Amino acid sequence: MRAAATLFRRHGFAATGVNEIVAESGAPKGSLYHYFPEGKDQIAEAAVRFAGAGTVATLEQLARETSSGAALVQAYCKLVAEWMAKSGFRDGSPIATTLLEAAPGSEKITAAGREVFDNWRDVIARKLRDDGFGKVEANRLALLSIAAIDGALILARVQGSSAPIDDVARALAMSLRPRRAS
Repeated sequence: MRAAATLFRRHGFAATGVNEIVAESGAPKGSLYHYFPEGKDQIAEAAVRFAGAGTVATLEQLARETSSGAALVQAYCKLVAEWMAKSGFRDGSPIATTLLEAAPGSEKITAAGREVFDNWRDVIARKLRDDGFGKVEANRLALLSIAAIDGALILARVQGSSAPIDDVARALAMSLRPRRAS
């Protein structure tokens, strides 16, 4: 799944062929069709879930290590800025590239994306609720954070700079200041 997720993230769903996934993964083509008999859509669905789970794990770890929702978002932005720079700004959102091309046309890929975004939102919102935000406001601010970060990843890729991610991190930190001490 890592190979497919990487290729979809870098080149997009439409521009990535099954042969490229096989070559990148080193897996025999027959085993790919054994595990994914429905083809590329099923691979993309699994890749979205795989990449989403990795991000949730990262966010969960950062939530344990940080003192507030603002600090969580800043720490995540720092990680993705480093990751983008390391890739030479060829990478982007773990799932957005695939979803932009496949949703809503593929119900399964769309459902996977919805689930992933909900999971990301839940981690951030939980931390914001700990900061004193109400449930509805925490969910809205978490969604704003996800949208801003994904947008910053696009801008960073286009500009070849982590500056948009850094700017978004600072702006979000101001918007997510805790309402009460943790």
